[in-house]
Amino acid sequence: MFSKEESKLLKQEFWTSFGKSFPRKWLLYDTKTKGLSFKFHFDTKKALVALDLEDDLEERINHWGKLMALKSILLEEYLPEAVFEEAYVLENGKEISRVYVLLDASVSIHNKKSWRLVMEFFYETMSKFEAFFEEYKDIIKG
Repeated sequence: MFSKEESKLLKQEFWTSFGKSFPRKWLLYDTKTKGLSFKFHFDTKKALVALDLEDDLEERINHWGKLMALKSILLEEYLPEAVFEEAYVLENGKEISRVYVLLDASVSIHNKKSWRLVMEFFYETMSKFEAFFEEYKDIIKG
């Protein structure tokens, strides 16, 4: 077990190390579309890369419909392991819509031995997600 402070320091070390190992500017919140963002998530149980829709319900439904229309393209040409969840509940209880790719391995941010695997997963998966978004952003935003 790690103390809260030790856990916090490990998380900071991971993200600093990731930034140095894979230096590039990620899209993340800079999608130019309200309520649509890309996220990296890594905790003591899992690692995932996600495209989140967090806007009001009407806009979420609108963007979700466009993503569903592009689902086969995303799965066939970019990320065959992507999972689509129209009603995804975050740990804080907030409901969003999410398309994500989960790293299918036992990883923990507290285990430095799993860091390299997660960093490579993040880099490869987010690069594909961003390529998809860049190609189809006019449809998704429209």
